[in-house]
Amino acid sequence: MNRYRTIPIASIFLIILNVIVHLYLTFKGGTTNTMVMLENGALYAPAVLEDHEYYRMITSMFMHFGFEHLFFNMILLYYMGTVLEKGLGEIRFLILYFISGLIGNVASLIWYTQIDRMAVSAGASGAIFGLVGAALYLVIKHKGYYRGIDIRRLVLMIAVNLYNGFVVQSGINNAAHVGGLVSGFLLGVVLTQSET
Repeated sequence: MNRYRTIPIASIFLIILNVIVHLYLTFKGGTTNTMVMLENGALYAPAVLEDHEYYRMITSMFMHFGFEHLFFNMILLYYMGTVLEKGLGEIRFLILYFISGLIGNVASLIWYTQIDRMAVSAGASGAIFGLVGAALYLVIKHKGYYRGIDIRRLVLMIAVNLYNGFVVQSGINNAAHVGGLVSGFLLGVVLTQSET
């Protein structure tokens, strides 16, 4: 595949897939209905760890609680995808996205199990924070600026999002965010060795 293609094909594919899933769940009973989300593949620790429904580690990455959740995640996915997919190529971009999302979900399971809170969660945030983590590595590698991303704005965006999750809003899965961010940074080191 052409790593220099201007249209972020993989990112657009992921966005379309997320929108299709959202529309499907809306017709199934609504994306703000916890039971509908749970029945259709949202992440839930007992279902994964006790019932061995491991598919939830993937399906939950394409589910969002409400339109606002979907909208802001897709905006960020398109923005980060436009930058990273062009630099990495589609294959490495997708590897980064899915592994970060999976590790974010693992971090979420560990966190909710440790605090004994069995929350139903969903969203592409872990994967998207993986993209942000890889972008952070690339910005540092390129001395503060990479393909239109400035380190100060990127760090501010990370800080605001994490602060918002930890302090301001409830219901945000910061474990997935942190897991995705850290894994994305480390994957960035591995996947971008040939990146110039």
